[in-house]
Amino acid sequence: MTSAPPRAARRLPSGLADGMWKLAGAIATPVVPQEYLDMFAPLRAGAELRGRLVSIQPETADAATIRIQPGRSWRGHTPGQYIRIGIDIDGVRHWRAYSLTSLRGEPDGTITITPKAIPGGLVSNHLVRDALPGTLVMLDQAVGDFVLPPIPPEKILFITGGSGITPVMGMLRNLPEGTDLDIVLLHSAPRPEDVVFGPELRSRGASGQLDLRVRHTDTDGMLDLADLDATVPDWREREAWVCGPTGLLDAAELHWAANEVTDKLHVERFRPTIIEGGEGGEITLLNSRLTIDADGSTPILDAAEDAGALMRSGCRMGICFGCVVTMRQGAVRDLRTGVITVAEPGDELPIQTCINAVAGSCDLEI
Repeated sequence: MTSAPPRAARRLPSGLADGMWKLAGAIATPVVPQEYLDMFAPLRAGAELRGRLVSIQPETADAATIRIQPGRSWRGHTPGQYIRIGIDIDGVRHWRAYSLTSLRGEPDGTITITPKAIPGGLVSNHLVRDALPGTLVMLDQAVGDFVLPPIPPEKILFITGGSGITPVMGMLRNLPEGTDLDIVLLHSAPRPEDVVFGPELRSRGASGQLDLRVRHTDTDGMLDLADLDATVPDWREREAWVCGPTGLLDAAELHWAANEVTDKLHVERFRPTIIEGGEGGEITLLNSRLTIDADGSTPILDAAEDAGALMRSGCRMGICFGCVVTMRQGAVRDLRTGVITVAEPGDELPIQTCINAVAGSCDLEI
């Protein structure tokens, strides 16, 4: 004779379970129950991808390596790729892109970026000087094709300037042990103390892993690619990866094209952190009968609040999807991806007001 299973092991009938979730949702409105889970377990599987700052280690006076514990939805990266990070500063979320500098498959699952604070740079200065361990940030999955092929070429030329060393450091750190490659690295920085990863680069150079040439631009002037014939005579035979200021990238593309070896050149140009919006238009808030003229680069949430509308939102508290409203008709543009979502009259499309801007006009039920 078998005994009945313990009460804790019994499952509720699916209809009853669904009903309980609906009841919980009604009680919790405008925040749904899953969003409360995000408050207590923001890195859980199934949640929107976030990360928690674990540590901040200075590299130079204006650069720091930030270690991040990503959520369980993190899919990993290929060395040389970058991620976009969204961080809230004074109640406003800002997105920026930074190259990954960590080993793949760290035992603790963490990843690192190494931002450099630039004059007037709100996010870079905040990350380097003011951010604290424990801070939650939003993350996108790693993207970018500025990477080494699965079987690296035997002869490589890296040319980097300033923080352009970061994706290259990600590549160098992830080369398999015992890799025997002919690598030349030309790096530029204003002064010796400004070289990000300086001690590690010098150590790798001394060990023979690479031929390191550092140019200090305050005293030596800017790198002139016309000098490559003298400094790296076989540069045309090498696969080249170039990352740094726009001027360096433009010069590299012209130089490689003039020498008819563009197939050997790879450059890293970060995509814009926010896609330029469309022409903007009218936002009609059906419940309040309020019509707002908004541009195509301002999130609907901000535009509506600036016009005095009371908008629901948990975004600034780290509660995602609290700003979802129904679009009855119109078009909006996702400021992260540029994707336009269109609703025909009679449609009922949920949209997030914190990441979408109006792209023509839209009618929203709030």
